[in-house]
Parts: sequence; C-alpha cells; structure tokens
Amino acid sequence: MIYLDNSATTRQADEVTEAMMKVMKETYGNPSSLHDMGLAAEKKVNWARGEFASMFGAHPDEIIFNSGGTEGDNSVFYGIANSMKHRGKKIVTSCVEHPAVLEACKRLEKRGFEISYIGVDKDCRLNMDQLEEEVDGDTILVSVMTVNNETGAVMPIRAAAEIAHDHGAAFHTDAVQGFGKVNLKNSGADFVTVSAHKFHGPKGVGAMYARKNVNLPAFIVGGGQERGQRSGTENVPGIVGLGVACQLLSGDEEAVRSGVGLDKIREYLKVGILDRISDVKINSPEDGASSVLNVSFLGTRGEVILHSLESEGIYVSTGSACSSHKKGQSHVLSAMGLSHKEIEGAIRFSFCRYNTIDEMDIVLDSLEKAVRRFRKLGSFR
Repeated sequence: MIYLDNSATTRQADEVTEAMMKVMKETYGNPSSLHDMGLAAEKKVNWARGEFASMFGAHPDEIIFNSGGTEGDNSVFYGIANSMKHRGKKIVTSCVEHPAVLEACKRLEKRGFEISYIGVDKDCRLNMDQLEEEVDGDTILVSVMTVNNETGAVMPIRAAAEIAHDHGAAFHTDAVQGFGKVNLKNSGADFVTVSAHKFHGPKGVGAMYARKNVNLPAFIVGGGQERGQRSGTENVPGIVGLGVACQLLSGDEEAVRSGVGLDKIREYLKVGILDRISDVKINSPEDGASSVLNVSFLGTRGEVILHSLESEGIYVSTGSACSSHKKGQSHVLSAMGLSHKEIEGAIRFSFCRYNTIDEMDIVLDSLEKAVRRFRKLGSFR
C-alpha cells in the first residue's frame, strides 16, 4: 500500500499511539481534579502545551487546546466578530481558504458583516495589491492560510499580517497544512490554528496559538478549562499524542538535512510524470510546500485515475477531503483560472515522512498505465 493523501490525514505515528495508550491506562484522571491522579494528568497536558509552544517560540499560556482546525478557525472568526463589531464589520480573507473559513464567512455575512475575498494568480499566489486595497480602518480581521491544501502554495503571511496590523486589524492564519512544513516563528500572526492529524498525531485534537493581549472571547463555555478559553474536560490522551507528534517533527528536519526530505520525493515524482506522460499541467507552484504536488492529466478524469490507482493499492485524491462530498469543481483551481477540463483531470499527491523514492517508481508505473488506458478508451467514444 502506498499512501499519498497526507493532506487529508496522516497515519498516526506508532510513537504517538504508544504514548496515548500509556496515558489511557495509567494517567486517566481529570486534569481539573485536585488529587494526585488529576495533577498527573494536568502535568501531561502542560508538557504537551510546552512542546507545541516551542514550535512558535511562544509562551505556553498562549496555547489553547481544542478539537482541531475547524473549531480553531470558527472560534477566531466568531470571537473576533463578537468582540470587535463595535469598531468595524469588515473581514478580509482569500478566495482559496479552507471551508472552515469560507463557511464561517458566509454565516457572518448573513449577520451583516462585509467579507472581502482576495484573489490569487495562476500559481495560487495571493494578490497582495488587492489585499492592501481592501484592508482599511473598518477591517477587524484578516485571515490568510499558511499553505494551500490543494496546491501547496505558501502564502506570504508575515507581509499580510503587517498590512492587517497597520490598520488595527487582527491577523489569523489557518496553518493546518503548514505546521511542521514551514517556519511559523515570528510569523506576525495573532492567531494560528492547527490539527494534530495532519502531522501524524491523533484525529479530533488540535491547538491554537493566541497572542497575549488580543481579546478573543471563549467559543465554548462551561467549566472554564484552558484558562476559560475553551471549556470541556481536556482530551488528555489526544493532547499528549499531539505533543509527541510535535517532538517527531525534529526528525523530519533531520531528514531534510540528510537529503531525503519531502522535497526530493516531490521533485522525483514531478520529473517522472513530465518525462513519462504527455499533456500534463503542473498546478503546484515551483516554490510551494514540498508536501503537495497537484497535476492535471489532460484528456482524463481525475476521479477515474484515482480509482484505477486505488485498485493497485495507491491512494491519492482529486482535491480537498473536506469538500469531496460537495458537488462542483475545486474552488481553488477555479480561482487560479484553470479550465473545466484541467480541473476535471487534476490529481493531488501529498507526501509524508513515511514515503520513499522507491514508492514513487511504483506510482509512476501505475499512473502511466492508468492515464494511457483512459485516453485510449476516450478516443473510441
């Protein structure tokens, strides 16, 4: 089995699973309890908080654990809308954001907020001139994702944060695809949202960096956990799993230094596709994140190629898993100006630490056969 759908979710690392099982068996107290079992659980949570904070060069008090990126995105949008609506009702974001952002914007629009969507070019690069024009004194929040989940395009979040702050607006970045792949220290962001299952941690747990002295009302209220920012008994095993996954990211950095990082694997697959298959279009920018390669195989249908590869134990995707059950074509590739046929033939390959060059040779053989077979059948229609 060759798994190349890591942008949808990653395989939970064995080290993460082992640590979580140990916590579930031995440290199952409630972190809010005052006895030794509760204090032991609280210590585990605080350890993970420190591990995550170190990835940003942040203070542990600036970290809030939650259920994942969607909750984090929603908490920022609704929280800022409620706390800053007296100052303005304009929110600026990009047209290629994750549905967790775009759907929140639609709901806020119904509540009377003005939403401005910034476009991208053919390489999925943010239109910075438009961003500067749109952000003004009425803007309360600017939100730009760190790495696009369909193309791997790396967004200029530091520059975007500076524009937001120049006009007194808060800045948020959805770093679900970027965490562990690009440097988020000194990003300038007030809020950063992350999901553990995108970097070999468990599903159903995430974390948010919230800069001190930025007012963000609690999104979920109740018992006052997470310093009152996110109530509900903490998912201690999941949080510990997230902390272990953060530790493992240092191993990925070592792989890059030794020359076997994701960039080598991505480049090997891309060159192989261009060498062996005609009429293809590379949709990922040259300087995009090394975890994603989006390619259109013209004259084919991506969904058919996906299932052909699946029959041989190779797993890829045609776009964002969070939009896969919705009708219509990719909003990201559409915003980049791709034609219907180019979007129809698009496949996303997304990589992780467990992928190898040898696997890419197998993928190339199967992919070449699948594309050739489809094109031959199509010529008889």
